[in-house]
Amino acid sequence: MDTTPDITVVVASYNRRAGLERLLRSLAEQTYPANRFEVVVVDDGSTDGTPELLGSIAVPYALRSFSQPNSGPAAARNLGVEQARGSLIVFLDDDVVPVPGLLVAHEAAHGYTTCHVVTGPMLPPPPDWSQPAWDRWDAEQLRKQYEAMLSGRFECSQRQFFTANASVHRHLFQAAGGFDTQFKRAEDMELAWQMSRHGARFVFEPSAEVVHYAARPFVSWCRNAYQYGSYDVIMERQKAIPAFALACREFHQRRAVNRWLTRACVGRGVVRDAALFGLSTAVLAGDRLGARRVTSFALSSIFNVRYWQGASDELGGPERLFEAIESRGESGFVAVARANRLAAEGGRVPAGAEHADADLGQHAAVAAMGGSHD
Repeated sequence: MDTTPDITVVVASYNRRAGLERLLRSLAEQTYPANRFEVVVVDDGSTDGTPELLGSIAVPYALRSFSQPNSGPAAARNLGVEQARGSLIVFLDDDVVPVPGLLVAHEAAHGYTTCHVVTGPMLPPPPDWSQPAWDRWDAEQLRKQYEAMLSGRFECSQRQFFTANASVHRHLFQAAGGFDTQFKRAEDMELAWQMSRHGARFVFEPSAEVVHYAARPFVSWCRNAYQYGSYDVIMERQKAIPAFALACREFHQRRAVNRWLTRACVGRGVVRDAALFGLSTAVLAGDRLGARRVTSFALSSIFNVRYWQGASDELGGPERLFEAIESRGESGFVAVARANRLAAEGGRVPAGAEHADADLGQHAAVAAMGGSHD
């Protein structure tokens, strides 16, 4: 009798013992047969008792765990896929709780093809869960994306591939080279673009829900925004992935005040630091007072300034940044990268890039929802 599972759930975890235990126990409630899926957890050097949990927890499905010195989520997930026995890989973060029908929904969304990449919604936690304003802001940006996809305003693309809740066939993951471990942020988006070059089609499955119990420190949330800007430039420069070019085009769709703040702050240390201090104060005060519109505006402004500062530093200064923005990603190294990409791909535009104008500005602001130990 063949006991090879059809699905492997891969979870990378670092110092989140309580959340990991909550996830593992919730997976015991899946309607998918327990003998047809396994869970592979990679402990990325935790020091909070995670190994002891993994050695003692009792669950009705096959649970296998592996450990590595702290190397980041990309390396941890690569190890998880390497050890997987199932042909369908479902990535979940250690701070989510899936609905009982999650695995059934993921499998059904793939149908009889192996080229689909499926993502499901990450829902906010219940009202009794205390969540900081910046995580609520992320959840709201995601909600807008879900509504836009469901209404047909844009299609699911590489930019919705968040490893907090996604699935892909193992052979497609391997053909794309897995996660690039040089990326400590946006590694899921980088992989998504690589998979698209191997024929991936991105699918949003609204019934494949998880509840996301995000709870990051504010300093971590701010750092994420800066890293997204930096890594978008690196992706464009090194791999001809049009993440930064798309951001440059979308800049002109942003609110006028955010465009003004970016121009006023990026590359101007004293002005930028003063503006970010004031906006951060507004976030904390607005959150205490329940002034959600003020808080949302301040968070959006902080994210934009931090993102573009990261891009500017990676490019070598604000002059190069604003040249790229003004040309809508058609100048300098971006144009060279695009020419190299088209030459390498025989003149084809990568799947997803042709829909950039329809993406409604839904850039990396919400990619923070996945791919991180923060």
